[in-house]
Amino acid sequence: MRLLRYAALLALACAHAVAAASGLQVSPVTLTLQPAQNADGLWLSNTGDNVVHAQVRVYHWTQENGVDKLTPSRGLLVSPPVMQLPVSDRQLIRVIRADAPAGVVEGAYRVIIDELPVEVQDKRGLQLVLRYSVPIFIAAAGAQSAAPQLKWSLHREGVQAVLEVANSGGMHAQLADLNFVDSGGRRTQVHAGLMGYVLPGARMRWPLKSSAEAFALGGVLETMINGNATQENIPPLERVR
Repeated sequence: MRLLRYAALLALACAHAVAAASGLQVSPVTLTLQPAQNADGLWLSNTGDNVVHAQVRVYHWTQENGVDKLTPSRGLLVSPPVMQLPVSDRQLIRVIRADAPAGVVEGAYRVIIDELPVEVQDKRGLQLVLRYSVPIFIAAAGAQSAAPQLKWSLHREGVQAVLEVANSGGMHAQLADLNFVDSGGRRTQVHAGLMGYVLPGARMRWPLKSSAEAFALGGVLETMINGNATQENIPPLERVR
């Protein structure tokens, strides 16, 4: 319900163009703790004109039936969990492991950082508040390959194409900047920027904006996986329903 309330605030603020600008910034945008590493940190900074109040929570991150699932967890601890940031100030958030030693596949969490709305004197309209969702990974200590092992497929569902990616490796795959080159050499931009993640042992699916006809004869999918440029051969589309 809180997320829905924040989304409503965002939509109304944009519609009326009277929102107070937020200055909350988070760095880095992801963390990976090595098997023997017990802690790391995130920096929260306030680059705006008003004090910022924020809350930090931890969720265990899994993927089921092609969608992300977040479950409240104490596998990681954060300190402090709530804070007040004056203008131009910053705060270190300690991220501390509290679970068992690293397993044979990578573990995954999300640290959710919510800016809390506050009343600001002499400000009219709604206040724009932010939510950050920071991926936190626990590197695998076992013998299983740490690299992602991906299987790609495109399906046709009516007039829409759906991309499915399964990961049988021991490490997540971050997908970004997808382009498709068909058998005739025609290039179609599939998705600019970050598409999403596929966690170890999971399968994810994404409906694509491009028409299924663009992929009908198969071709080559160009993408960035964990920052590395790769190419995947894609067979002609399968019709599933």
